[in-house]
Amino acid sequence: MDHTEDLVARLATDLDGAFAELVGAQGDLVYGIALRSTRDPGAAEELAQDVFVRVYRALGSYDAERIRELKLRAWLARIAINLCRNRARSRRQAPTEVPLESVAEPVDPSLHPEPAALVREAEAEWGCRLAALPSRYRLAVELRHVHGLSYEEIAEALERPINTTKTHVHRGVALLRAAYNQETSA
Repeated sequence: MDHTEDLVARLATDLDGAFAELVGAQGDLVYGIALRSTRDPGAAEELAQDVFVRVYRALGSYDAERIRELKLRAWLARIAINLCRNRARSRRQAPTEVPLESVAEPVDPSLHPEPAALVREAEAEWGCRLAALPSRYRLAVELRHVHGLSYEEIAEALERPINTTKTHVHRGVALLRAAYNQETSA
């Protein structure tokens, strides 16, 4: 049994005892989706909190069997995506850019300043390239390559067929590669 399956099993039997672990284990996923959507760290924190409030309430109303059947990461991503879309519709804000390092793993502090700066610069450049992708590709690529979801989890989270999901990830990566190649050859 992997860690996620173990966590789901504990949520089914002890929601209050396992919920903090759920937030700790999946907080980066939810916050990352919210941050990419809102482009505002404060709003992303609020959205992430709202997602986990909804998750807690939903889990509290589910029977243990229904909780055990959840595909947890896909379910959390779907809730985060829906909440972000609902909030965006109500606010009608124009997005701004968010650096990739805001949702990516932190730079290794043992690196010397120059290599660390180069890593941050590369992350910012890739973040701009990712932000420039059409939304159908951007979210699929982000879920796959930034947050590490499987194609099955992404398909479920985005409510798309698996082959469409694979195509969107593939095309998004191809667009990123083309943008990179164009920049480096110029």
